[in-house]
Amino acid sequence: MHDQGIGREDVGGGGDVGDGGGVGDAAEIGDVAEADLRTRRGVFRAVAFRDPVDGNEHLALVRGEVAGRAGVLVRMHSECMTGDIFGATRCECGDQLNASLDAIVREGGGVLVYLRGHEGRGIGLVAKVRTHVLQDQGLDTVDSATAIGLPVDTRDYGPAARVLRHLGVGSVRLLSNNPAKVSALESYGIDVAARVPLLAPVNDDNIRYLTAKRDRLGHDLPQLDAAVNGAAVNGGAVNGAAVNGAALNGARMDAGEAR
Repeated sequence: MHDQGIGREDVGGGGDVGDGGGVGDAAEIGDVAEADLRTRRGVFRAVAFRDPVDGNEHLALVRGEVAGRAGVLVRMHSECMTGDIFGATRCECGDQLNASLDAIVREGGGVLVYLRGHEGRGIGLVAKVRTHVLQDQGLDTVDSATAIGLPVDTRDYGPAARVLRHLGVGSVRLLSNNPAKVSALESYGIDVAARVPLLAPVNDDNIRYLTAKRDRLGHDLPQLDAAVNGAAVNGGAVNGAAVNGAALNGARMDAGEAR
């Protein structure tokens, strides 16, 4: 089961994931600026670049030496202003952003690629907020987009592949709950050695969103099983579900996910 349009850029949102060669496969990023970025987690190398295909400015945060290493821990993170900046609880985006950075720091090296132009799975901020109105009226994250004539997902991960190649990274362990992201990145020639789960806590605000991602978009979210199987949603977290994003000790991967 795949997200619609999650592979190569397809304006109509209906492209297949990993559909072989396409425009921009051989493109190289040219407009690049790099500097040290001091953060509360320590120093990262900030690699800002303008993608030659989508025209957006993106950012890769690099920790440690990654060039030529196998199985570099990588997160491709789609921008989410409401979750990443303002801490919205409707989605788990902010939790995943913070957990990814923590995991990379614990690992001692890795890359987080922050992808702009991905707001609302590519529909933009204004449209995303419009879908929130419909979600408050009972529609899920999929139907709230299609109800106003928008595609479910138009994101393209070519910029992430291009900056990884620029950094000398050809093999990754991908921090994601979405198997379709594996296919999307591999379609651009990056080997995905493993998919590393990035599970956020279930709470009253995000349970409908997470359920739709699991049931309709194919995300692997086992923490929802605890909620469905009688684990009480209490105080904003599912009791007994030891599945918060910060618990990625050593960025461990589930058995069977190695490829």
